[in-house]
Amino acid sequence: MEPSKPENIDQYIANFPAATQKMLQQIRETIHLAVPEAKEVISYGMPAFKQRGILVYFAGYAKHIGFYPAGSGIEAVKDEFSGYKWSKGAVQFPLDQPMPLDLITRITKFKAEHDLQKASKKK
Repeated sequence: MEPSKPENIDQYIANFPAATQKMLQQIRETIHLAVPEAKEVISYGMPAFKQRGILVYFAGYAKHIGFYPAGSGIEAVKDEFSGYKWSKGAVQFPLDQPMPLDLITRITKFKAEHDLQKASKKK
């Protein structure tokens, strides 16, 4: 039987070992502090935060946590990813290292500002 899809971020996080849960929770709280008005959603089976559109996704894996701020979020700080595996839309934070919460904060705030600018141009 396949595990049920999580309906919220609490359910998602509960599926991981305790140490990973703690790191996922840290990321969740960091995003909340960066953009308090963002709403929590599950999108594509992953935790995500939404303002007008999706700002960032994150997901737990066996050896890392994936953080998905899309292309614009990666491009804004890619010079700071020297210690991480990354691609044009994602970065991997290893579970055996402290989460770079300041970096996650800056990327999330950048994405929120970018989202608002895009929305104001559409008006």
